[in-house]
This record gives sequence, structure tokens and C-alpha cells, in this order.
Amino acid sequence: MHKLDRYDLKILDILSREGRITKSRLAEAINLSISPCWERVKRLEKAGIIEGYSARIKAEALVPRNPVWVQIELKAHNAESFSRFEALVRETPEVTECVAVGGGVDYLVKFEARSIDSYQRLMDRWLISDAGIERYFTYIVTKTVKREPLALAPEDFS
Repeated sequence: MHKLDRYDLKILDILSREGRITKSRLAEAINLSISPCWERVKRLEKAGIIEGYSARIKAEALVPRNPVWVQIELKAHNAESFSRFEALVRETPEVTECVAVGGGVDYLVKFEARSIDSYQRLMDRWLISDAGIERYFTYIVTKTVKREPLALAPEDFS
């Protein structure tokens, strides 16, 4: 764990929402001069706390997308089975998010499919592959209610 002060936390909070903010606006927002502010940003980058900068692209403005969340349970629960399934996930471009979870299922997977039919055809291929899927439950997203970066507050780190 890295020791972060209130300036570091404000920098992270602002950059998580406004990755293209100028050095001077960032320094002004956290009430520091430009050089010390930028030194802090570089330190956070070097420490690996800031992994990179990106734009949030509204994919559906470019091509139609249907987000689908899927709960997946594997047949076997051993390192080889998990590794094989996770390799399949990493090589599938339609998968935009995958987390291993505890509880009744093994994984939650988010697909961004061109259509529900294309999602189902992909899932059918997964089922006949050696991915080791025992069962799956599909949830079609009807509306995104909230999608925001994590808000960082000083009390989270005390």
C-alpha cells in the first residue's frame, strides 16, 4: 500500500473523471502550483497507481451493441479448469469484463455482442469447446442505470 495524502487523492479523483484536464487546471483544482502537482502525478504513475489514460467511447454510437451479463459455473473446480476458461475469455473480443466470484457461480462475464443471436452463437461455440462450462445464466441488459469511476475520498484511506 502506498501512503497517499489529500492532494494525491484529489488528483486521482479528478483524473479518473477528467483524464484530459490540463496541468494548470489540475493544479488549480487541488490548490497547488503546477510543478509540485505534476511531480505528484508522475509519482503516482511511476508507482503504478495511475495505470493509464483512456477515453470512454460510446460504442453503440459506432456500431450496435447489446450488453449481456452471464453467470458461468464450471464443471470442475481446479487450477487447470480455471486457467483454460480464463484463456478462452482473454481471447474472445466480445468479452469486455470478466470477474471470478465466490458463491453459487464461478464467473460473471460481460459480453458486448452485435446482437442477441450473435451472443448465443458465441455461447454455443463455448459450450462445445473444452471450456468446461457446466451451466450458464444469461441476463440481457435493458438499461444502464449508472456507470461511473470510483469516487475516492480521504476517509477511505484512514
